[in-house]
Amino acid sequence: MGEATGIEIKNLYKIFGPNGKEMVQKVKDGMSKAELNEKFNHVLGLNNINISMPGGKIQVVMGLSGSGKSTLIRHINRLIDPTDGEVLYGSDDVCKMSQKELREFRRHKTAMVFQKFALLPHRTVLKNTVYGLEIQGVPMKEAEKRASRWIARVGLEGFEDHYPNQLSGGMQQRVGLARALTNDADILLMDEAFSALDPLIRMDMQTVLLDLQEELHKTVVFITHDLDEALRLGDRIAILRDGAVIQQGSGQEIVLRPADKYIADFVKEVNRGRVILVDTVMDTTKRAENDLTIESGIMLEEAAKTFAETGLGEANVVNRDGQPIGVLNVQDTISAMVTPATH
Repeated sequence: MGEATGIEIKNLYKIFGPNGKEMVQKVKDGMSKAELNEKFNHVLGLNNINISMPGGKIQVVMGLSGSGKSTLIRHINRLIDPTDGEVLYGSDDVCKMSQKELREFRRHKTAMVFQKFALLPHRTVLKNTVYGLEIQGVPMKEAEKRASRWIARVGLEGFEDHYPNQLSGGMQQRVGLARALTNDADILLMDEAFSALDPLIRMDMQTVLLDLQEELHKTVVFITHDLDEALRLGDRIAILRDGAVIQQGSGQEIVLRPADKYIADFVKEVNRGRVILVDTVMDTTKRAENDLTIESGIMLEEAAKTFAETGLGEANVVNRDGQPIGVLNVQDTISAMVTPATH
């Protein structure tokens, strides 16, 4: 398997209304969303979006309802045409593809998982899962073999002949995921995929996705309005408000250095022990006197447990080769876990 291709979104604007193209310049000149709506009756959906979505990683796009996140994800497979800007997949601009190229791209390169499952009620689990391959013209025997593998992989072995109405919401969403994976697309587009599920089932599905991703390294674009979900899943997170990106980075960066009060309020309640790495807090200039070691790359919560179990106050943080790269002490660990972001 080669390196997965990332997605580059450059200077992307979407203005809803009959004269969107003419309105872009007004927005570029500084006109606000509210003013555009009041004066010209056009709606600013996306305002100069620039995001580098890394190949083989999970890019979360987060924001409240109306922030533009669902509009954004629909530009990646061009269910929505942009008013201005580029969506690059490798060197191909999705916005410039012909209808034929776009059809090929949608069929072979992207797969979408929706909040409402979007299963066909008259088809069994197996027949829902092979649907994309059927459209691609893959012979049925081969399609069913591939589909069966993914049905088992998402934990639904034995349910192949059930219909959607015989399944719980969590199971239906597993079918949606199996269908997307059966297509063997490079890009998984997940629009609020777990939002309709109960909290425990939702956590369960997040675990399924993380386990699969560890093996598959797809380029995943995951839309959510839930910060805990964003932090758990996202290698990178972009936060949207009113159609504009207001901060992007790793979960850690966003929790430790919120860009403004809006984000600071968002991250206030976060369990920081599950977001911040020991590497961020350790002192690289020292070495510990004792033999206690903590692995680089683990979360503070894990380190705190180690301190609690051993009763020791500090430990060497070691890299993969077992070489010490810094010292973590219990006071710094606790204060980093409890200090809220201030603005």
